[in-house]
Amino acid sequence: MSDNTTQVLPTAETPARPRRPLWLRLLLWIGIPLIAVIVLLVVVDSVVRVAAEQRVSAEIEKNLPSDVKADISTHIGGFSVLQQYLSGTFQRVELTAPHVVAKGAPLSAKLVATGVPADFSKPVADATGTLSISQDSLNKLVQIPGATGDITLGDGTIGYDGSISLLGLPVQYTVTATPEAAGKQVLLTADKASLKTGAGNVNLNRLLQALTSQGPFPVCAAQYLPDGVEVAGIAVTPGHATVTLTASDVVLDQKFLNSKGSCS
Repeated sequence: MSDNTTQVLPTAETPARPRRPLWLRLLLWIGIPLIAVIVLLVVVDSVVRVAAEQRVSAEIEKNLPSDVKADISTHIGGFSVLQQYLSGTFQRVELTAPHVVAKGAPLSAKLVATGVPADFSKPVADATGTLSISQDSLNKLVQIPGATGDITLGDGTIGYDGSISLLGLPVQYTVTATPEAAGKQVLLTADKASLKTGAGNVNLNRLLQALTSQGPFPVCAAQYLPDGVEVAGIAVTPGHATVTLTASDVVLDQKFLNSKGSCS
C-alpha cells in the first residue's frame, strides 16, 4: 500500500526586522540635519576667520609709517569669529611681527588687543604691545639727551657716557643706571659712575651725587611712539631690551600709526 501523502519540508522564514523605537527615529531625523548644519557653520566660521585675519594684517601693514616694514600675522581669539563679526567687535586679536625693520633697525613686535571693532574707523578698547630690541638697534633709534657714544645694555642696567661740570671742571663720565617705565618717559636712576677722561682729583662719590641730586634722569619715550602709547614696563638683559607698551581707546589707522607723542 503506497503512501500518497505529500511531505512538506519546513522552510526557514526570515525574521522580521525590528522597528526602531519612535524616539530613536525622531533623534535621527533631527540629529543628522543638525550635525550637518553645525559642520557647515564650522566650515563657514573657519573661512570667515581666515578672511578676517588676512584683512586685519593687510590693514595694519598698509597703515604703517613709510620707514617701518613688517610682515604681520594675525590671530583672532574667541570661539566664533562669525558671531563676533556680526556683533561688530572681536574679543581678542593678537598681532605678531617677528621681523620688523624700523628706520633700518631690526626688531620684533607683538600686540594683543581686546575690544577690537570690525570697523577700523572705531577705537580699540585696550592694547598691550611688546617690543624686543637688540642693543645695536636701540642705538639706531633712541638717543639719551646729553649722552655721547652708544648706549650699552647690561644685566638690568643701561650704560652711557656723558659730560658734567663739577666744581668748575668739565668731567667726562660713564654711568650705569637702572631704567624704570613711567608712562611717556623712561626714568634712569644712576647706580655707578666712573671717569672717562682725567679731570684731576675728582671724587667719584661727589660725581654720583651730582648725577642723582635732581632725582632720576627722564628720557622722553613718547617722541618715538604713536601719540597715546605709554611705556608700562622695561626689562634689560645684556645686549637686549624688552619694552612693554599700552594704549586705550585708539584707532589703529594710518593717522595714529604715523603720529608721534610728546612729553611736554
